[in-house]
Amino acid sequence: MYSFLDTLKKSVKSPEVRRKILFTLGIFLLFRFLAHIPVAGVDLGQLKNLFAGNQFLGLLNIFSGGTLANFSIMALGLGPYINASIIMQLLTMVFPKLEEMQQEGESGRKKISQYTRFLTIPLSVLQTIGMYALLRSQGIIGDLSPLSMISFILTMTAGTMLLVWLGELITQKGIGNGISLLIFGGIVGQFPVVVAQTFSTITPETMTNTLTFVALGLVVIAAVVFMTEATRQIPVYYAKRVRGNRDQGGEATYLPLRLNQAGVIPIIFAVSIVLLPSLFANFFASSSNATLAGIARNLNIWFAPTGIFYNVFYFLLVVGFTFFYTAIVFNPKKISEQIQKHGGFIPGVRPGSPTTKYLNYILTRITLVGASFLGMVAILPGIANALTGVQTLLLGGTSILIVVAVVLETFKAIEANLVMRSYDSYLVNKK
Repeated sequence: MYSFLDTLKKSVKSPEVRRKILFTLGIFLLFRFLAHIPVAGVDLGQLKNLFAGNQFLGLLNIFSGGTLANFSIMALGLGPYINASIIMQLLTMVFPKLEEMQQEGESGRKKISQYTRFLTIPLSVLQTIGMYALLRSQGIIGDLSPLSMISFILTMTAGTMLLVWLGELITQKGIGNGISLLIFGGIVGQFPVVVAQTFSTITPETMTNTLTFVALGLVVIAAVVFMTEATRQIPVYYAKRVRGNRDQGGEATYLPLRLNQAGVIPIIFAVSIVLLPSLFANFFASSSNATLAGIARNLNIWFAPTGIFYNVFYFLLVVGFTFFYTAIVFNPKKISEQIQKHGGFIPGVRPGSPTTKYLNYILTRITLVGASFLGMVAILPGIANALTGVQTLLLGGTSILIVVAVVLETFKAIEANLVMRSYDSYLVNKK
């Protein structure tokens, strides 16, 4: 706590860091202002009722920063950009040219970022068409003429690209990762409304359950912080080599393996799959075809968010996607080759294939722990509501993961800026 407050005091005193923080807050204000500019022709009352009964749309609303429930000009939010980023990460593993580009340094990363923005546009168009079809089927928006439809698509796509641009402005001129901070701002912006709704429904009979819910939330936040920062440090030694008149190497370091290599990505994958049956069931529940209507009713029963089948299936999907995504972002064979190339070795393990097997063994063990934790966090809302009966204050595991990760990342970015400013001032004084 002392380190946190001390860092905040130093950041306020530093003119450069203070300017970056104020710039970030200014972008936040602009984002919240644009989030309340609605698109014409949408029945907001029916829209809120639709979101209240659909968890899939609720998750999309989280990543849109609350703009989807208001159906503002930024209703799509950053969802298309996040999907484009995930697709580019997967394509990097498939196409060697993209992998080489990623390893080129800053210039390669800029090219991949540009490709990600290009890919965001068609994804935004497809998501806009899908959202229009959903809203029209629910009677929230009427039929649009071809010209109005084009205008509707352009408005939604432009809103997403504007939001991406604001996020990149924060990354370049502000503090921390702009995309993550905008998602964080959307989640935190809805928190006061939820808290106010909870306090308005508290009675003496429900006070104990509410306090239990709050205590459980604090325990979960502490656990998320611990698991996010937890790493397994593997010692690596480098042999001493003589080049000319200088000795190189002969030092010891550590290879840090994070307990949660995948972050929140597996939950995004899993929830997109596990909630699709309920989304399709809503479309066909009122179908004139008796067979389709019966299938829709069964899907609603099996995939009810409070059901055991739903939560077990959700948990297994998160665990499976965690192993899948970890295998994509961390390649033990490449790591072992780089260690061997620089003359390094892990004590007690021979270089080459034995090192790869050892890293695979360690990675599988820690990923199992991290995946199990992610799975428990994913099904946390159902567990918390079953234990306490509190329905208004939703303890969303995905939201907690995002908020905690962004706070830690931003705090480290502030510290890095302060260290850099201190180093620059030291060099100036030394000259």
